[in-house]
Amino acid sequence: MFQNLEAGANESEESIVSTPTCPGILDRLIDRHHQHILRTEMPPLSDNDIESEISYAYIHAVAAHAGMECKVAGRHSDNHGIDAMITAWGPFGQDAILTEVNLNIQLKATTKILSESDGSISYALSGIPQYNRLRSSTANIAKLVVVLQLPPEKRDWLLHSTMELVLRRCAYWVSLRNAPETENKTSVTIKLPITQGFNPAALKDIVDRIARLDTIDY
Repeated sequence: MFQNLEAGANESEESIVSTPTCPGILDRLIDRHHQHILRTEMPPLSDNDIESEISYAYIHAVAAHAGMECKVAGRHSDNHGIDAMITAWGPFGQDAILTEVNLNIQLKATTKILSESDGSISYALSGIPQYNRLRSSTANIAKLVVVLQLPPEKRDWLLHSTMELVLRRCAYWVSLRNAPETENKTSVTIKLPITQGFNPAALKDIVDRIARLDTIDY
């Protein structure tokens, strides 16, 4: 009886050992898996996703032209309203104290025609918790909101020829540091001065101010 049990165990072990070595089984399984992946269709980016990606491209181009590093923020930073981080190295302008400056950016993009009054455009910023973080005066890294206004028609967002690559239209920036409290529950309207276009010259000026330990308030 014990001999039969032992023999059965040996046969099972041989079967287990020999199964992976059966010719072609593993290859067929891998091939099936690859075919399943290839058959799985991924949807294209939505228009909102494209707007977001274009806004990243915009600030990357501006930062690069200004000689600064720009990188996409991680998931935890994103949860705190930070989409991108810019780092600049000195020498900076006159009276600079810092030799390295970091800047956190919340990015927004819109195709809506933003209303203008008293030299500023109005933008409805969603998320009151994020608004409160952006207006805090206790963070040691300056934060900006950058709003990219795109043309209403998608075909006009990006133009290309053998002579130029054009990303339309313009981005504006604002610091919400010490902005007023709000009793709103979902969104708050912020004002972005039309004189504060987000471009390489403006970015260099912002960094110079931070290097002098100036505060940039709303």
